[in-house]
Amino acid sequence: MKYDVPAKVLEIIEKFEKKDFEIYIVGGAVRDILMKKPVYDWDFTTNAHPTEMLELFDTAYYTNDFGMVGIPAEVEDERPYEITTFRTESGYSDARRPDKVEWGKTLTEDLKRRDFTINAMALKVISNKEKVTRKENNLSLVTCHLSLIDLYEGKRDLDNKLIRAVGDPSERFSEDALRMMRGVRVASELGFLIEENTFEAIKANVTRIHKISRERIRDELLKTFASAHPYEGMVIFKNSMLLQEILPEMEKAFGIEQKSPGRHHIYDVGTHSLLSLKFVSEKNSDPIVRFATFIHDVGKPQTFKKLETGTITFYNHEIISARIAKRIAERLRFSNKDKDKLWRLVRYHQFSVDERQTDSALRRFIRKVGVDLIPDMLDLRIGDRLGGGARETSWRLEEFKKRLVEVQKQPFTVHDLKISGFDVMKESEIKPGPKVGEILQTLYDEVVEKKLPNKKEALLKKLRELNKKS
Repeated sequence: MKYDVPAKVLEIIEKFEKKDFEIYIVGGAVRDILMKKPVYDWDFTTNAHPTEMLELFDTAYYTNDFGMVGIPAEVEDERPYEITTFRTESGYSDARRPDKVEWGKTLTEDLKRRDFTINAMALKVISNKEKVTRKENNLSLVTCHLSLIDLYEGKRDLDNKLIRAVGDPSERFSEDALRMMRGVRVASELGFLIEENTFEAIKANVTRIHKISRERIRDELLKTFASAHPYEGMVIFKNSMLLQEILPEMEKAFGIEQKSPGRHHIYDVGTHSLLSLKFVSEKNSDPIVRFATFIHDVGKPQTFKKLETGTITFYNHEIISARIAKRIAERLRFSNKDKDKLWRLVRYHQFSVDERQTDSALRRFIRKVGVDLIPDMLDLRIGDRLGGGARETSWRLEEFKKRLVEVQKQPFTVHDLKISGFDVMKESEIKPGPKVGEILQTLYDEVVEKKLPNKKEALLKKLRELNKKS
């Protein structure tokens, strides 16, 4: 096949071949080339050892103990080119990492240790005689002839949109249990399904996931939420039984009915949560917002009550949901920033859009949620509505959004006034003290009550009036 590769890629390959080393393009680049997508990450594998690679490039650096050498990209801040020595792995006593890593002698050995067939393909440059160079995004591109090495029918699985383990799937998952989550994540990124035997092996080995560090689990989970198909990914996550191991709180939500007289919901809590995730993902790509949407009703199983009338209630479920969300974030070692964001979105998602609310009530809502999170909260609300079978919006929600904009133009504290304590002291000829704060509070109260505009001249005029009275 023909493909335009960056001139730097060709330069790297030619340097290895001039020294009689084997070198192949591997990893996501192979998938992207076969799927006719742009390639952003170029990875290689070779029979050269790291010390031999370092001799080929002045700028090369050794990055870890697994034979990986990095070469800086020609464009600043772009991902470096990574070249790894063929290797074999053995002994996975902790179901996380190999006990023994050795340099391999052949490409076959190297591809055999990889997780999924679509990741176990390689490309070799076989001809550069007809070079056609052009520029694109500050890169020089060269047309090359590439040959596909596909020992495990990865191309077939790529065409059929399947994630299939290399060899025996149970062996692959016993080597590294995180591969189960990685399979779900890759399926979610590409919009693929997991092949039947591989899927059954995940279910059979699902408890092994507890041998994986919480940080690694968190990262794969958030990558799934950040993917192009998070809804489909979480459906696979549930059906593979990974959900009950990693987010058992959410597993309990499935089967909790919500449909009852006087309620708009038509799905059980778990299904509603999945659909809410689906709809919010069409508007918002933030993985924390998507995660918050998925777990926003996680407290409903604990607050479920069915009245004699048949009406189902979940009073204070948002408070319980927020507590559970905080525990989940702590268990998965979220950063403090992400933990707070997740908690706020879950805690305040059940906000009122009653048109009779005062401006003060709206300001309290904004202060609790945080100005920066308001757009995310509104996206969650719309996902929540659609996921419950309601229309995307209502006249009340639209009016509420307009009022949020207007209220934010008003001062939230005395510090937002257009005059300061220095102005008060100068105009009133007083020294620093409680009196200054009292005057500012009086002015602030009048602005909030819309008796006075928050403009410097108007505030100074009112201040002079107060001075005359005193």
